Amino acid sequence: MNAEFTYNVVVNDEEQYSIWPEHKVIPKGWKIVGSPGTKSECLDFINEEWVDMRPLSLRKKLSKE
Repeated sequence: MNAEFTYNVVVNDEEQYSIWPEHKVIPKGWKIVGSPGTKSECLDFINEEWVDMRPLSLRKKLSKE
């Protein structure tokens, strides 16, 4: 059986992205962004949105220097 799961794109407070199966509880500290989709659709969304992979805290620190 090769059923395609539906995923959510999730993001944490450091603006780091991941995908999470829709049928599972989202881990603490993460929130859903965008719409549910296939794994491929969710990864495409992340590739478009996550243009700077540095954690938010590092980006803020570097912008003050």
